[in-house]
Amino acid sequence: MQKQITQQPVETRAPLSPDEQMATGIAAAIESILFVSGRPLERAELRKLLDIDEESLTQGLQTLEHDLEGHGRGIRLQRLGEQVQLVTAPENARYIAALLGLPMSAKLTSAAMETLAVIAYRQPVTRAQIEAIRGVNSDRALASLIQHGMVTEIGRAQTVGRPSLFSTTPEFLQQFGLTKLEQLPRVIGAPDATAQSSPEA
Repeated sequence: MQKQITQQPVETRAPLSPDEQMATGIAAAIESILFVSGRPLERAELRKLLDIDEESLTQGLQTLEHDLEGHGRGIRLQRLGEQVQLVTAPENARYIAALLGLPMSAKLTSAAMETLAVIAYRQPVTRAQIEAIRGVNSDRALASLIQHGMVTEIGRAQTVGRPSLFSTTPEFLQQFGLTKLEQLPRVIGAPDATAQSSPEA
C-alpha cells in the first residue's frame, strides 16, 4: 500500500510595495554605513551620504529598527537626538562585558543616581535647575556622571550668564538597556524627556 504524502502549505509573503522596497534598501544602506563608521552619525550626515530627504531617512531608520528588534538580532539601532548608531542588544550586555573585562554597570552613588534621573527626565538642564529640584549642591554628583560618560555638556542656555546645559549620552542608554529616550519609564508629573530642545552652543 503506497503511503500518501501530504504536502505542508508553503507560507508566502505578500510582495513589498515600491515604498517598502525603497525603505528596505535605505535601511540596509544605513546598517552598512553605521557598521563601518563605528561611531554615532548625525541624521544630516546620513541624508547627505544617501542623497535622500528627511522623510525617506525616517522610514529607513524605522524599518532598520523594526528589523533588528523583530528578528532578535544581536545589535540594535540607538537614537539620541539627531544621532544614530548601532549598539549591542541590551540582553547580551553580560557577554560583551565578559569579553572586554568590564563591569556590568557603572557604580554610582545614590546622589549621582538621583542627579542622573533629574537630567534624564528634564534634559537639557542647567546645574542650577538640577540643584533647585534636588535641594542640594550637585557638583560632585554631576562630575561623577560626566566622568562615567553618562552625562555631557551640550551647549549653553540663552539666559543671563549663559549657564551650561547638560544632557544624557548614548552610554547612558546602553547602561540602562535602552535604545532611545522614549523607552524611559513614564513618571507622573515628569516632562517628556524626548522633547529635547536644541540650544545654541
